[in-house]
Amino acid sequence: MTGPDQAAGAEATDDDAAELIAQLRELAGADPADVRQVVAEVLAALDRAAGGALRDHLPETIRLDAGLGAATSAGH
Repeated sequence: MTGPDQAAGAEATDDDAAELIAQLRELAGADPADVRQVVAEVLAALDRAAGGALRDHLPETIRLDAGLGAATSAGH
């Protein structure tokens, strides 16, 4: 699909990404433990939305920090 609908969707996605980046930049000056907790919560939510597939692509230390446990596929 091409046309105005697709362009509007891309703009909304870009706006969402820009807002998320701004929020993360605000957190950068905050307590590192608070930032780590927020990142862990975001990763856990993304993993749930992906049906558990995200954890397969994260390093073990990040998975454990986010409370995601072990990867489900071999070699990770």
